[in-house]
Amino acid sequence: QVQLVESGGGLVQAGGPLRLSCAASRRTFSRPAMGWFRQAPGKEREFVATISRSSGITSYADSVKGRFTISRDNAKNTVYLQMNSLKPEDTAVYYCAGGWVPSTPREYEYDFWGQGTQVTVSS
Repeated sequence: QVQLVESGGGLVQAGGPLRLSCAASRRTFSRPAMGWFRQAPGKEREFVATISRSSGITSYADSVKGRFTISRDNAKNTVYLQMNSLKPEDTAVYYCAGGWVPSTPREYEYDFWGQGTQVTVSS
């Protein structure tokens, strides 16, 4: 059973914007935390952003703070990641995840994962 489906990835020039979407099942969307992670070639997966279901509190990795914005549409069971001022180092596969600890950046506290969507930023 598919729980999370990411979309919106693609090729973009440096400095440009891109918005990722993550459509979730009702069960997954009810998790206390919804987050975005990314994995660049040859690197480990890393935390990008998270949003708490109850409070709406958001948290970001330092590398994306001020450029990326995470949000959620409860009516559509969808989480978004608006990415602005993209850099070549943002190139990665981006994963949406649902976790049981609000506002957590820790990967092991997420138990539902999407298949990922590729984002490539050209210089």
